[in-house]
Amino acid sequence: MKLARFRDWYRVRPGYWFAQKRYGWGVVPATWQGWLLTLGMLLVAGGIARLAEHRSALYHLLFIPLFGGFLWACWLKTDGGWRWRWGEKD
Repeated sequence: MKLARFRDWYRVRPGYWFAQKRYGWGVVPATWQGWLLTLGMLLVAGGIARLAEHRSALYHLLFIPLFGGFLWACWLKTDGGWRWRWGEKD
């Protein structure tokens, strides 16, 4: 029962990969494409961290565009836009 309810909360229209969070501000991956993008970003960020282990400037030079691009892709692929939400009230 809980899984079906969770699935219904985070259902998105075709072409979108992320759904708005039920509480707070942000998004949740809702399709396999959203999960793949999130996992890919985490793997690349981990690789950057390992590559730039003791070079902070290099880490920031590579990580900031990666994270900015990830947020931009999330924003484009979110069904319903981004805003503050508080459960059933919104």
